[in-house]
Amino acid sequence: MTNATILANARIVLSDEIVEGGLAIEDGKIAEILPGRSFGGEDMGGDFLLPGLVELHTDQIEGHHHPRSGVVWNEIAAIQAHDGQVATSGITTVLDAMRVGTDENTRSRAEDVAELAAALGRATSEGRLRAEHFLHLRCEVSADDAVEGFALLQDHPRLKLVSLMDHAPGQRQFHDMDALKAYLTDKLKMSDADFKAYATTRIAQSQRNAPPHRRAIANACAARGIALASHDDATIAHVGEAVALGTRIAEFPTSVAAARASRDAGMKVLMGAPNVVRGRSHSGNITAIALLRAGLLDVLSSDYVPFSLIQAVFALANGGEASLPAATRLATTNPAAAIGLTDRGTIAEGLRADLTRISHGTGEPPVVRAVWREGRRVA
Repeated sequence: MTNATILANARIVLSDEIVEGGLAIEDGKIAEILPGRSFGGEDMGGDFLLPGLVELHTDQIEGHHHPRSGVVWNEIAAIQAHDGQVATSGITTVLDAMRVGTDENTRSRAEDVAELAAALGRATSEGRLRAEHFLHLRCEVSADDAVEGFALLQDHPRLKLVSLMDHAPGQRQFHDMDALKAYLTDKLKMSDADFKAYATTRIAQSQRNAPPHRRAIANACAARGIALASHDDATIAHVGEAVALGTRIAEFPTSVAAARASRDAGMKVLMGAPNVVRGRSHSGNITAIALLRAGLLDVLSSDYVPFSLIQAVFALANGGEASLPAATRLATTNPAAAIGLTDRGTIAEGLRADLTRISHGTGEPPVVRAVWREGRRVA
């Protein structure tokens, strides 16, 4: 092991246990797990070593690209800012969610998204990024231009996941019209008349567009081997529709019934880490902890707060909802497997040395002390 990098005196979080000792890294991979006291190497001071987190759905990159109304930031700079936020949250693999399908409140046109995705490819090839970035397309199937927007990006080499969304009022995430009205009144300062007109238009669009757009995009994904996710399924009928399209991941189901039907159909159930941290859904739907207690939660995603992913892992462990290895799998092993990344997500010999060091204190929030991607320190 003379050429190996040794990380010593750590609490190593394996798939089903925590081992005290060291870790040897060679050629970007985990060469050996060294239980007990390890001599030499970098002293971790008793901190936890977890696999690098794997994030399937974060919306943050678009906020960096459009930081204010009417402001479009340089694409590469926006990506680097987002990457820094992701990496220092312990995330080493991230699927950047970009939306296609525009409406009156969308800041980015499909062409803007295509330019941002192209810049992501350039930033990757130029070695600018700390985490490894892939693309996740969020397709608003009720929008008139959803299929055209998807077509611009369907052959992007970093596209790993596509989710089919329909945020029309009165269904799925926004089945509670009063809750949606309160949300839009606060976010967009809509009047009662504005909300009524908005709801009428969006419902008509959904009825016209959603069924054919779902089929067209799902068929294109199947032809290209791209993983497909449903979004905000609320009913058994929604799940049946997803199953018929070949869906592999159920993102943010809004009821226990939908989550259970998704799992029974072989899908992985994904919920938001902010839901865990806050103890509730911002839309008033089912909580992630309720699904965990029912044995129906497979994957956590940071969604709109990158740091929430590591925060949720330790909140679950410290709160007694799951062991630390089990909570860690929700943010590492399981999301990696869900999209076919079998070379990461677990600390095991021969896998990528994607690692995050977390301060061993039991208080909240946890402290990310260091991050390695393929054995190289990146944060």
